[in-house]
Amino acid sequence: MNKRIYPQPIEKTSSPEPIERRSFNDAGEAVDALKTIYERNTTFLREAFVQVATTGASDCRYRAFYPEVGLSTSSFAQIDTRLAYGHVPAPGSYATTITRPDLFDDYLKGQLNLLMRNHGVAVTVAESEMPIPLHFAFLNDTYVEGEIGANLKRPLRDLFDVPDLNSMDDDIANGTYEAGADEAMPLGPFTAPRVDYSLHRLSHYTATAPEHFQNFVLFTNYQFYIDEFCAFARETMAAGGSGYEAFVEPGNIITKPGEEAPVDSALQRMPQMPAYHLKKGDHSGITMINIGVGPSNAKTITDHVAVLRPHAWLMLGHCAGLRHTQALGDYVLAHAYVREDHVLDEDLPVWVPLPALAEVQVALQEAMAEITGLSGYELKRIMRTGTVATIDNRNWELREQRGPVQRLSQSRAIALDMESATIAANGFRFRVPYGTLLCVSDKPLHGELKLPGMATDFYKRQVAQHLKIGIRAVEKLAAMPPERLHSRKLRSFSETAFQ
Repeated sequence: MNKRIYPQPIEKTSSPEPIERRSFNDAGEAVDALKTIYERNTTFLREAFVQVATTGASDCRYRAFYPEVGLSTSSFAQIDTRLAYGHVPAPGSYATTITRPDLFDDYLKGQLNLLMRNHGVAVTVAESEMPIPLHFAFLNDTYVEGEIGANLKRPLRDLFDVPDLNSMDDDIANGTYEAGADEAMPLGPFTAPRVDYSLHRLSHYTATAPEHFQNFVLFTNYQFYIDEFCAFARETMAAGGSGYEAFVEPGNIITKPGEEAPVDSALQRMPQMPAYHLKKGDHSGITMINIGVGPSNAKTITDHVAVLRPHAWLMLGHCAGLRHTQALGDYVLAHAYVREDHVLDEDLPVWVPLPALAEVQVALQEAMAEITGLSGYELKRIMRTGTVATIDNRNWELREQRGPVQRLSQSRAIALDMESATIAANGFRFRVPYGTLLCVSDKPLHGELKLPGMATDFYKRQVAQHLKIGIRAVEKLAAMPPERLHSRKLRSFSETAFQ
C-alpha cells in the first residue's frame, strides 16, 4: 500500500503593510480612511488568489484584515433622550468591524456624526484583528471559474482565511454577546463577516445587488402584488420618474425615467425570493420582495435585509379572517401578534411582546383613509385592528379543531397567516421598525373559501388598492426624520450606538 504524503504546514504569512490607528473629527474623512483600508486589503487577497491559482502552489498563507472604527469616552453623554441611537450607554471603549464602506457610505457618516456630536470625542480608524475571508473579498457579481480551484495544490483554507461561523452569529443583535475583559464593546449590531454573509445571500435569494436595496421594504406572499408593483413602477418611469431615478428588476435589469421598458431582457429563471427596487438617490425609495409562503422564508430574507439597516419594513399580503363579522376583501391592521411560527423561538423567546409602533400604525391607517376615501368610524367597515396569528402549518384547519381554535379565540386573534409575526419579530430583534396590513382572502372557520371565478375578481379588485395603501404609507414614513421613525421601544438596556 502506498503511504499517503501530507503537505507540510505553512509557517510563513503574507499580509499588507500594517496601517497605524488614526483619529478623526470629521465623519467623511473617517469613512474615506475605512474605504482605503478595505479596498487595499481586499485587492491584496484577490491578487494573491489569482497568483496562487495561476501557479498552483504557494509557500505562504495570505491574510488581510477588515477595517475597524471605534471611540473611547470617559464620561456619560448629555444627549437628547428622545434619540434611540447615536450614543453609547456608558464610558468605555467601543468598536466595530466594517465591510463595504462604499455601500454604507451615507449610513456610516450619519452614525459617526451623531456619535461625535453626542460625546464630543474623535473616532479612530484602524485595521482590526478580524481576517477577511477570501470569499468575501470578491464582490457579489464576481464569477470564479471552477477550474481555478482545481489548480490549487493545497486546500483553499490552508492558503486563505475562509468564512468562520463563530464570527457570523447574531449574539450582538440578540443581546447575548459578552465582551472580554480587554475587548472593546460592540459599536454596531453586526460584525463585518456577518454583514458580508448576508450581502452575498441577498444576491443569491433576490437576484439583485445589495446596492439597489432601498430603506423602505415591502414584503408580500403573492405574485399578484409584485405584478401590480411592476406595473406601477413602469408607469412611473415612463412618466418621467416622479422623483424616482430607476426601477430595478431581478438580474439587475434597469428601467430609467422616460423609458417604458428595460433595454435588457428579463431573467429566464426567477430566484427564490425576487426583489424589485423603485430607487431614489438617497435610498428612500421602495424595495418589494415576494417572499413566498411560510415563516422560514420570512425569517431568511429578514435575517439578510436587516444588515442594510433599513428604516422600515411592512408586510402586505393575504390572510384568513377569523371573525364572522369580516368579509372577503376587508383589511387587517396588526396591533399585536401570536407567534406559532416557531422559527425564531431560540433567538427571541415567545414571551417577548412585540409592541405596535405608533409611527407605522398611524402611517398605515392614514394611507388607508386617503386611498379608500373612508375615515373615522366609517373606515372600520372595511378595516379591523387587532391580533394577527402566524402559524407554521398551512393546513392547520385540517387538524382537530379544539386546540388551535381555542388558542386563537383566547388570544382574541382576528386573522391568521404564515409570515407576519415572523417579520415583525425579526424587525423587533434587529431594531427595524415594522408593520402589517393584510387583506382577508378567505374565512376557513366559517366555510367561506374563494371559488375560481371569485378569486380572479377578488385579486383584480383588491390587490391594486392594497398596494396603493402600502406605497402611500411608505411615502409617509419616508417623509419622517429617521430619528423620529426609529422607536426607543426597539432598544434594550445596553444598546449598540449604531442604528
